[in-house]
Amino acid sequence: MRRAAFAIAAGAMAVSLAACGSAAESGDKSDSGDSAAKGDNIKVGLLLPENQTARYEKLDKPLIEKKVKELTNNKGEVVYANAKQDASLQNQQVDTMVTNKVDVLIVDAVDSKAIAGSVKKAKDAGIPVVAYDRLAEGPIDAYTSFDNVTVGKTQGEALLQALGDKAKSGQIVMMNGSSTDPNAAMFKQGAHEVLDGKVKIGREYDTKEWKPENANANMEGAISALGKDKIVGVYSANDGMAGGIITALKAAGLKNIPVTGQDAELAGVQRIVTGEQYMSVYKPYPQEANVAAEMAVALAQGKSLDSIAKDKVDSPTDKGIPSVIVPVVSLTKDNINDTVIKDGIYTVQEICTDRYKAACDKIGLK
Repeated sequence: MRRAAFAIAAGAMAVSLAACGSAAESGDKSDSGDSAAKGDNIKVGLLLPENQTARYEKLDKPLIEKKVKELTNNKGEVVYANAKQDASLQNQQVDTMVTNKVDVLIVDAVDSKAIAGSVKKAKDAGIPVVAYDRLAEGPIDAYTSFDNVTVGKTQGEALLQALGDKAKSGQIVMMNGSSTDPNAAMFKQGAHEVLDGKVKIGREYDTKEWKPENANANMEGAISALGKDKIVGVYSANDGMAGGIITALKAAGLKNIPVTGQDAELAGVQRIVTGEQYMSVYKPYPQEANVAAEMAVALAQGKSLDSIAKDKVDSPTDKGIPSVIVPVVSLTKDNINDTVIKDGIYTVQEICTDRYKAACDKIGLK
């Protein structure tokens, strides 16, 4: 029931996009228009932003590679590069792929603004660009991600539910993501829409580069500034930072403090099993990755996106970008079986190692 509810909520939020209408009606953004139609022998450049978050290497990359192969009769090739949270390096990686004449790019930008010049270089070279997970600036041809404002709302609603009456008596700490990530601003927006006026925010941080160690240091500062007995909960924008936050809470002797998360990382799911972390936002990566691969292959082959992208979204630099927005799910210990296990993200054996077996047995995860 919880899963269905949040899927519906995410779908409802998508009305903020300029819905429907064919991609061709938006200035032919679905057709690169610069290169002749190609067959299955295509080269897809895949640029992911960092390797601190487990999802990119474990899920996004292999899922996209698999789908490209499936769509091209095993003839398509994926050329991969990871920017390791370095925007300048990612720009160089785009330049290299343009030089090597890939047929299409899938780009998850480290910095949505800094990537704009490289996106234009690709476009000028006749290489269409799919913005993946983050809405990059510049003349992109397509975009797929999750409803990021709804992600923040989902986290905020879960935190309020976990706090109950404590929401009125204490303070929370907000640990937002990196200021260079446009998604982080949307997560923050959604969370504030839910939390403002219902709980006191004692300290709030934009966490440099999303790094767990930076979140850990920020949390230590918040504990020192607010006092251990004043903090009743922590909004964490993702699971990696939640790990750093929980380490700081433990070091201060704080227990039973609900902490949110996002990405359904294995370590995050295991912390949910033990009760150290209250929730995560599970984003169905297979669906997002498959859509990105479908868009990329279609663009490389000179085909329309009409049958793939039914919505449109505007970036700060471009209008009417064909898009697919994927719903999200609130993940707690109550629906692990119905989400990450059912979708094949993890097996029970991967989650319930010897260290977590007793906690898994307690919640019926077998």
